[in-house]
Amino acid sequence: MHNFPISQNLVTSPFLKWVGGKRWLISKHCNIFPQKYSQYIEPFLGSGAVFFHLKPTTGILSDLNKELIDVYKAIKEGWREIDAILQDYQKNHNSEFYYNTRNNEVTSSPEKAARFIYLNRTCWNGLYRVNLNGKFNVPIGTKTKVILDNDNFAAIAAALENIELVHSDFEDTISYAKNDDFVFIDPPYTVKHNNNGFIKYNENLFSWDDQVRLRDSTANAIQRGAKVIITNAAHDSVEQLYTDKIFTISKFTRHSVLAGTIKDRKPCEELIICGNCGNI
Repeated sequence: MHNFPISQNLVTSPFLKWVGGKRWLISKHCNIFPQKYSQYIEPFLGSGAVFFHLKPTTGILSDLNKELIDVYKAIKEGWREIDAILQDYQKNHNSEFYYNTRNNEVTSSPEKAARFIYLNRTCWNGLYRVNLNGKFNVPIGTKTKVILDNDNFAAIAAALENIELVHSDFEDTISYAKNDDFVFIDPPYTVKHNNNGFIKYNENLFSWDDQVRLRDSTANAIQRGAKVIITNAAHDSVEQLYTDKIFTISKFTRHSVLAGTIKDRKPCEELIICGNCGNI
């Protein structure tokens, strides 16, 4: 087992890979985030790149993915057993072990968390996908490291100490935002009338009606005095949602990492939508 030093300063990156994660944003545009705020709220947690960068001392982290939230809770409540299980997974990792682990159910919270982290780190491209029966079905990837050099679960647990972790719809979470709170919002990038396969996959998780509902709930939060930053797809339909003068829209460019081959990983644009921030 690792003897991790317990220091929040060591939590410099997420412990999960996540499609659409915001490591690129914090590495190139960390100046957009407000320096002062009351509590931090993030309703689409994913890998939590912005949370781990800002290291807020109080806040609410939520996601509609219950398995994901349970992983964060398990680390917060007992990281040592999770680390021990992952050490065992590292010794046994191969293709047969991966598919056996993927197909087998476990029962305890530490076992479930370790299994989730193991599959995330060794599956194809860190993709989280389940079948119609709710079973994780992503094939094995090329990465073989189960234990990463920058792992520090003690520091992660310390960072989460005063953070509320909630399995919740985004609208409920955003409703808690009050004057001077900071809400960072990174939803699935669903756009209106788009036949792209990835967008169609997201449409099952996050519909266009959800995009409208997100706009309305963030507008209400801004009117209550909350500071809001939203990342979203650079698409006309999304821009048209945020025409209200309380929103400021910018476009940032990044390299796509989702494509299967390097030659297809071309620069793409994303929207950064701000309310009450003044940093963009």
